[in-house]
Amino acid sequence: MISLQANDFELFDVPVQYAQDRAQLDSRWKALQREAHPDRFAAEGAAAQRVAMQWSVRINEAYQRLKDPLKRAAYLCELQGAPVQADNNTAMPAAFLMQQMTWRETLDDTHSAPALETLADEVTAEQRQVLQELARLLDVAKDPAQAVGQVRALMFIERFMQEVNAKLDRLT
Repeated sequence: MISLQANDFELFDVPVQYAQDRAQLDSRWKALQREAHPDRFAAEGAAAQRVAMQWSVRINEAYQRLKDPLKRAAYLCELQGAPVQADNNTAMPAAFLMQQMTWRETLDDTHSAPALETLADEVTAEQRQVLQELARLLDVAKDPAQAVGQVRALMFIERFMQEVNAKLDRLT
């Protein structure tokens, strides 16, 4: 079995890149879970079951990181020596900050579902562009330092979309 210290990509036997095949990840996750399931080690005693449980947790953590585009991008940046450090590095380009302010004002001033859906569409379109840029920076340009800014932008966009959706839920 692979070491518990293997990175997520090694554990799942997939290329170390941003672009991933979700079906392949799902399939590999199921196979790894079957392999490491604690019940398979019942006859080997409590110690073997504890190790199997550690493996199961490790497999699930890796799967959660690899299947989520934001978590996968942040993990790739970190693996390549460019940690996101979102808690203490919030620097963003001025244009993005202006866009955030505009979105925030629109969210605060909007009280109809159709207008909120329009805002959600705009934010979703921006999210798609950021995801495409992340793929380009990580897989083509091989520039994790530049990708860090896009990861932070995506973090904001995802949080903001949760707020938009929560307000939409309240209105509908």
